[in-house]
Amino acid sequence: MRIPMLALACLALAACSNPPPVPEADPPEPQAAAASGGGDTALRQAIEEPLDKARAVEDAQTERDATREQALEDAGG
Repeated sequence: MRIPMLALACLALAACSNPPPVPEADPPEPQAAAASGGGDTALRQAIEEPLDKARAVEDAQTERDATREQALEDAGG
C-alpha cells in the first residue's frame, strides 16, 4: 500500500513544475520620459537647488581654507 502511494505522490510532485517563461518581443517604452518632454521637472529642480547651493558653499569654504593655509605659510607657520 505504501509503494503505490509513494509512486502516486512522486507523479503528483513531478507534474507541479513551473511552466517555461514566455519570451517577450520588446519591453514596453517608459511613458514617464515621453510625458516630461525631456526638460527639467519641478521635482528635479527642487532636488537640485539645495545640492547646488551646498556645492557652492563647499567650494567657497575650500577656497577660504586654501587662502588661510597660504597666509599661514607666508607668515612662516
